[in-house]
Formats: sequence, structure tokens, C-alpha cells
Amino acid sequence: MANTTQIPAQGQILVTIEDMSMLKDIKRAISLIRGVGKITVPRRQRLSSYERSLRDLDEGRVCEYDSLDDLIKEIEG
Repeated sequence: MANTTQIPAQGQILVTIEDMSMLKDIKRAISLIRGVGKITVPRRQRLSSYERSLRDLDEGRVCEYDSLDDLIKEIEG
């Protein structure tokens, strides 16, 4: 008796897109492929201002000043 492998009725493919300006064209091209039933683009989770601040800290996008006067001098140039 031979072993047989059943092919699943549905499958998924994950496509990573580096240039999001091409998303519309890529979706259109994929929809032209026979057998494609649905194209779903997950939305990015919006971060709160607190979460964005923590990310800025982690990635080093924070400036420190000794006093408010130093900050004002920096802004004025």
C-alpha cells in the first residue's frame, strides 16, 4: 500500500514588501493569478504617544540638556 500525501484545500503565502508605494500594483498582479481567492493586507498597529516615546529612547532619538536655557539657545541657533 502506497503512502499518499493530501494537498490542503487552502494555503497562505506571506509576501514582504519593501516599497509600500508598490502595494496597489502588487495586489493587482497577485489577483491575476489563477486560484487566488482573497488578498488581505494587515494594518499596522498604531502606537500610543507613550509607546512612541519609549521607542525614541531605545533608538537614541533623544537629546538631553542641562537646563531650559541651553535648550532655548539650541533652538535659536
